[in-house]
Amino acid sequence: MHLELRHFRSIRAIHAAGGLARAADMMNMTQSALSHQIKGLEEQVGVELFVRRSKPLKLSAAGQRLLRVAERILPEVDALGEEFRALHEGKSGRLHIAIECHACFDWLLPVLEKFRHAWPDVDVDIRPGLAFGALPALVREEVDLVISSDPEDLPGVTFHPLFDYAPVLVASAQNPLAAKSFVVAEDFREQLLLTYPMERARLDAFTELLTPAKVEPRAVRQVELTAVILMLVGSNRGVAVLPDWVARDLRDNPDYAVLPLSETGLTRRLYAAVREADATKPYMAHVLRLGRSEPVKLQR
Repeated sequence: MHLELRHFRSIRAIHAAGGLARAADMMNMTQSALSHQIKGLEEQVGVELFVRRSKPLKLSAAGQRLLRVAERILPEVDALGEEFRALHEGKSGRLHIAIECHACFDWLLPVLEKFRHAWPDVDVDIRPGLAFGALPALVREEVDLVISSDPEDLPGVTFHPLFDYAPVLVASAQNPLAAKSFVVAEDFREQLLLTYPMERARLDAFTELLTPAKVEPRAVRQVELTAVILMLVGSNRGVAVLPDWVARDLRDNPDYAVLPLSETGLTRRLYAAVREADATKPYMAHVLRLGRSEPVKLQR
């Protein structure tokens, strides 16, 4: 037995209309074509699907069984069709994000809050657990966007610049470094450096300052949360190198000192890595625009 969606739709339409003529009009086909279709279906299943002497036309027991299947299957098929149309039109989709920057939550969450109002049908998720394997996960299509400050040459992946930021030293006002106008690598030799739990190759303090100068801090302590890092710094239990958007509210706080790294300061750039095939999707283009504009407000 070979049943097609058109058969289920015809059974449902005839039941709703109570006759072939009205059902044919509902389905934009001729009555003879619909009658021929039903006759072929009855020959295929080997039983009558309608009690033809009744008015309005009624389904037989076999027809009722087919109708129950139609009422279960067709809504799912119709919903799937709507989903595919929305995908084609760029109204829905998936935006799973992996971050290689712990402090990025400060600006990413406001971006996503604006995004969800514009694209309520896009499935949004943040995958911080993929921080160390984010780009491979992007290639494998496990995530759809990666926030990174370290662009790589990956086939099928493009890195879109978001914004520049300055890594700065945050120290307690009681720390001797607070008296300086800027810090250099040597200033870290006697300091306990508080960092996020990431490899050194992804920490600005090391990549931009300490490793090139071959300087080691007195000790390194890894801390998961920005709030805890700032609490420890405020208690003069260590120093930290953080993006300027994290330190923006500390500049007027008498408990903290915020200093540039080197006399001229350092500048880094954040990127959004996406698959080339996804970059032109309307919702992806929108989140990239928000990612370029919204974070700048946090640096003012």
